[in-house]
Amino acid sequence: MAGLTVATAIDTKPSSYEVWASDQSNTVEGQDALGVKGSLLWIWNSTDINAMLQSTESSAAAPEAFPNSLPCSPDAETGPCNLFTIFPETLTDSVTGEVLSDAAGFGRWHGITKDPQNKYVTANIFAPGGGYLGIVDAETKGAVGLFRVTEMTYTKTPDANATTRNVHMSFWNDDGSAILVHNLAGKALERINVERDATGKISSLAFDKSATLGFGKAMQVSKEASFYEGNNAFSKGLLGGVTGSYDDADLGDLTPTGVCKENGCAGATTGDGSAPGRPNNVPICPVMASNGKAFNTMGGGGVLVADTTKTPMSIVGAYGNSVVHGAGVCGEQVGTHVYFTSGVSASGAGADQSMFTVYAMDPSQYTTADYQENLPAPIVVMDDGTGTATGGKTVGNATNYSGQLPGSSTRRDAHDVAGTVDGKYVHVIDRIQNVVEVFDAETHVIAGTYDLTTKTGVVGDGTTGPCSAASVTDGGESFPLNDPAPDFIDPTPDGKFMIISFRGPAPVSAGHAAQGSCPGVGVVELKEGGASGALVGVLRSVNTVTDNAGAISPTGGATYDGAERSDIHDAVVIFKGEAKESESSSAVTQFSGGVCFVAIFVSALSMLHV
Repeated sequence: MAGLTVATAIDTKPSSYEVWASDQSNTVEGQDALGVKGSLLWIWNSTDINAMLQSTESSAAAPEAFPNSLPCSPDAETGPCNLFTIFPETLTDSVTGEVLSDAAGFGRWHGITKDPQNKYVTANIFAPGGGYLGIVDAETKGAVGLFRVTEMTYTKTPDANATTRNVHMSFWNDDGSAILVHNLAGKALERINVERDATGKISSLAFDKSATLGFGKAMQVSKEASFYEGNNAFSKGLLGGVTGSYDDADLGDLTPTGVCKENGCAGATTGDGSAPGRPNNVPICPVMASNGKAFNTMGGGGVLVADTTKTPMSIVGAYGNSVVHGAGVCGEQVGTHVYFTSGVSASGAGADQSMFTVYAMDPSQYTTADYQENLPAPIVVMDDGTGTATGGKTVGNATNYSGQLPGSSTRRDAHDVAGTVDGKYVHVIDRIQNVVEVFDAETHVIAGTYDLTTKTGVVGDGTTGPCSAASVTDGGESFPLNDPAPDFIDPTPDGKFMIISFRGPAPVSAGHAAQGSCPGVGVVELKEGGASGALVGVLRSVNTVTDNAGAISPTGGATYDGAERSDIHDAVVIFKGEAKESESSSAVTQFSGGVCFVAIFVSALSMLHV
């Protein structure tokens, strides 16, 4: 493998790093809806973050108290970076010749995923009818490539078809030789092949049509995938290409065992998968294992395990939503197991249907297409039993109408997952309750819980954490402060912190679960060897662009009629620089020839989610 190595030795040398955070809010004024035109990328370096944490100003709410974001273009002195600066609107589609400024659905930067060498990130640009996936150089901050995934037609209901595409999330494989893309609206797993030179620099990007694996019914290609041509902000040409043929892809209705991939298909020898099967295969995240297996979570519940090293990619495991519940989200490999969650649906159903469920699966057990559904049984790490109607879970209460306001909501929402750098613990976000549950990666039992609203991290101890001081100031007396609304999580390479994205008062997506008061990135100091933590600072983001949406009133939340629109959905940590001595770390990060060799037991694929 070309990037990640696993070492048994443990050292105490951290490295410098950058925090990258995607802000879904509009950057083009006058939009009638949230998050439909533009987006911001915030980048902070570890030197500035540490200086903020050591300063008494770190608890101040004024934007000038927080570090400057780094620039992404040659003429800028500071950030944040505009999506349309990184991907200029003059770029042209290789198939249609259409310029990006005229393209439909080039909406918001929804998620970021980093390659195992920490040299590149993906820009998952999520909007109805869009389907865009960008690649950005983590050193120069310049665009490297931009693709538009396949538009698919498939059976949506017995009486209607859908013709659409969009990109929810993508993950890199373990050696950085491929990007696995979830075409959510197109109900497909797609692959971009990546070639690199000896230093790890990308030399070629090619969308592989032959690799495509469909998850829907009666699937057909209505528009082929394409890439964009032209120069980035640094006047450097983008890479791109398309290879293979959809004739070789797996767009059939059946799994290798002869059952429907998605319920209600035609021609299945044994009908749907295990009752109640897989009712709606909108793919959420292809959670990658180190052996090339992707655990494809579905909005309607169930999981299809795919071997991404094959062409076409092939199904080697299948679960119905009675076993893996609906509203599947993201995860990562920690140690020998892949962890992922089921939480709150991003659709309107998620307003009263939510849960906190965490699963673990051993990727080494999926070796052949000759498998049995629902086997091997996943380890249920945690199941809070509150129930949901979003695709399968029927125990406990079917609905929960308690909203999302802090202090009053009884709902839960398992979301993103990250392992500590030594691989001992798994941290899982609860987006509604503002806590993080920590599990032992060897025994899978709960090791602790920490509260993002308190200064100490102790749940409900009466102290007030830094999100309170960093909260919006124009929400009115009734708008709740100190509501982090955490979403994605990633560790720093020194093992000292967890970095967590915090949503804003005007959430673009999953508004019924994601309204928060201090948009930006939270810095959690880890305690008890990684089994606990406490929020010690907030990197505050700001975007007061004027929308025409008026007051914001997400379901179950609070009315907000202020000007703040920043909505940080995802945050990742990019390892940088040479190692320096530290007494607080329990892992080693080494750098050689510009390629990052991370000596940890955690997969370098810490990325996410919905």
